[in-house]
Amino acid sequence: MHGISNCDTIKKAKKWLVDASIEFDFRDYKKQPPSRNELQQWIGHVGWETLLNKRGTTWRKLSTAQQDAVNEDTVCALLEEYPSMIKRPLLVMQPHQAKQNDQQIQAFVGFNAEQYTTIFKL
Repeated sequence: MHGISNCDTIKKAKKWLVDASIEFDFRDYKKQPPSRNELQQWIGHVGWETLLNKRGTTWRKLSTAQQDAVNEDTVCALLEEYPSMIKRPLLVMQPHQAKQNDQQIQAFVGFNAEQYTTIFKL
């Protein structure tokens, strides 16, 4: 799971996983920003418009010109500079034997208890 430690949605998702006895690793975007390759991989799984958080204060602080300039070609640079604009939580599931670029990797954005129940087949 990727996100920001003090985010309320992250706290809810972590609690849900703990309560469901599901092991997970957590990575704080602010302490360990994602690489360009990771961003590109995540975008390949969920789409750049899904990964980009336009509801947060960081997005709202950008000028209209900056917001209007965001597209598929520029979004990775923006998310590298402002990792708090990555929607959270970002749940990346990878089978133990899968390679980093394997298509078996799955990614999900946001937290919804019903969705997590489906994802983890509970």
